[in-house]
Amino acid sequence: MARSVPETRDGILAAAARRFAVTGYKGTSLQDIAREVGCSKAAVLYHFANKEAILTELMAPAIAMLLALDERLAGSTGPAAQRDAVEGFVELALRFRREIALLHGEFPELLQHPAFAHVQRSSDRLRDALAGGSGRAEAQVGALIVLAGVAAACAEFPDLPDDELRAALLAVARRALAPLD
Repeated sequence: MARSVPETRDGILAAAARRFAVTGYKGTSLQDIAREVGCSKAAVLYHFANKEAILTELMAPAIAMLLALDERLAGSTGPAAQRDAVEGFVELALRFRREIALLHGEFPELLQHPAFAHVQRSSDRLRDALAGGSGRAEAQVGALIVLAGVAAACAEFPDLPDDELRAALLAVARRALAPLD
């Protein structure tokens, strides 16, 4: 019996997620995904224009949450923005641990793709909010460490219960961020 279109599409996404986790985005070909699904490369291309479209679909919920956080932080400054940014980013990272783990080492390069330009802008604004709007090197470096560290911790500790990881991430993030003047 032939697979239904939604079943095939979901299968492609699941196979792509597994392959990206094993060999990375760059190390995975459309043929690898097709082979894992048990279909042809043409069938994969019927559902998705290219590998970037598959990645975009996999990351869409996480990106939507990042954009919503960016919107919530718009116009907010200082300690309130910093607190909201830390809490919002930790929640995003916990909710999308699997996606972060899949692409953790490849984020900087992936953000260079035109399809993810809006993600880079939102990430930059999030880093600015984490720095409390300060341009001081200490605040900017602390914000970058929090962004990278939260993502790394979510990828490194996939089996740690959410409540335990959330508490640890929030405590460490708050210590890493320079107090605002």
